Amino acid sequence: MRGFLRIKWIYDKIYNIGILGGIYMAICYDRLWKLLIDKKMNRTELKETSGISFNVLARLGKNEPVSFESIEKICFTLNCNIEDIVEIQRDNFIENVPKHYTTIELFAGAGGLALGIEKAGFDTLGLIEFDKDASDSLKKNRPDWRVINEDVANISCLNLEEYFGIKKGELDLLSGGAPCQAFSYAGKRLGLEDARGTLFYHYATFLQKLQPKTFLFENVRGLLTHDKGRTYETITNIFEQAGYTIQKRILNAWDYGVPQKRERLITIGIRNDLVNRIKFHFPEAHDYKPVLRDVLLDCPDGPGVPYGENKRKIFELVPPGGYWRDIDPEIAKEYMKSCWDMEGGRTGILRRMSLDEPSLTVLTSPSQKQTERCHPLEARPFTVRENARCQTFPDDWQFCGSVQSQYKQVGNAVPVNLAYEIAMEIHRALEGDK
Repeated sequence: MRGFLRIKWIYDKIYNIGILGGIYMAICYDRLWKLLIDKKMNRTELKETSGISFNVLARLGKNEPVSFESIEKICFTLNCNIEDIVEIQRDNFIENVPKHYTTIELFAGAGGLALGIEKAGFDTLGLIEFDKDASDSLKKNRPDWRVINEDVANISCLNLEEYFGIKKGELDLLSGGAPCQAFSYAGKRLGLEDARGTLFYHYATFLQKLQPKTFLFENVRGLLTHDKGRTYETITNIFEQAGYTIQKRILNAWDYGVPQKRERLITIGIRNDLVNRIKFHFPEAHDYKPVLRDVLLDCPDGPGVPYGENKRKIFELVPPGGYWRDIDPEIAKEYMKSCWDMEGGRTGILRRMSLDEPSLTVLTSPSQKQTERCHPLEARPFTVRENARCQTFPDDWQFCGSVQSQYKQVGNAVPVNLAYEIAMEIHRALEGDK
């Protein structure tokens, strides 16, 4: 019993602050994975039998601390001791005091990108967000963050070194992306001709004035092909004129611990004078791709909107994983009206998700006729919290404003786990500039 309590004390100490006796420690779960092999059990079976969440399983896979309660559940399930699954090591990645890099984010939204970047070890100097509800969400969840609820145009014209208290060239990372509505497939795709598209130029102004070591620019994949590629070419030319070497890739969030098919264009810039020292590599895809079963079954309650009575009854006819072709054609035709005669598969109409597939791209509205995502077990849209889980926000991350505003904030966010994976690679790259 005394040994158990000591291990618990050590584990809790590392879980909370990562320090034991002035030495930074790391937790390793390799023993757990070996034990699973011995017991002929896979990770999904461990999750389901022990009652741990997908988020906990994902953290275990990345050797990140989880609560001691989760460790106890695993030990009970496997009938083993703590030391059979947990190994505590000196952290070789961190020398002496851990290096925290600095970041400023534009168009921060409700914090998906910022939260992932924070998890990767960056200190946030400031976040700019025009929408009041999204700004309130940031302030509520991170009271210590400097959240600037202002039009970015009113900030970019200032002396940014003085405003943020940092000298030109010192900032480690500038992150963000112009509001995705300006370039999204679901919008009008006016790009830089749209008024919101011009917000990109304020991002470029920040680059020119602050000259950060790196930047992360996120947007929808449609930006690559907009106006036959000329829009993105213009954007990259502006980046290069600001003094940066560019790397780009389309990443699918589903490959990085996110239970959602969501493709995003990620552009990384390294300041030209640092390209020989800062070597960035895009993150490698995970072996395991989560599905809705991993996140919906134990999801906490949250605000949402129901279907109307007629729509609810029709969706009750659609099987999980099905759509309008899977019900009586006469009922489908009456529901679809003019859409019935449209060309194409129209697979988004009366679309009901299955527990054994990832979510389709989380949208800003819970019910749009041609892009519907009905809950797999109940005839209703996903709640705000269920969408937030599909975006890998932690359950304690709160959203402010009306229910519609909360849906919009979640739908516009960068998935937290995707942001974390990218930010970790930027962190590793910056380590080469010591």
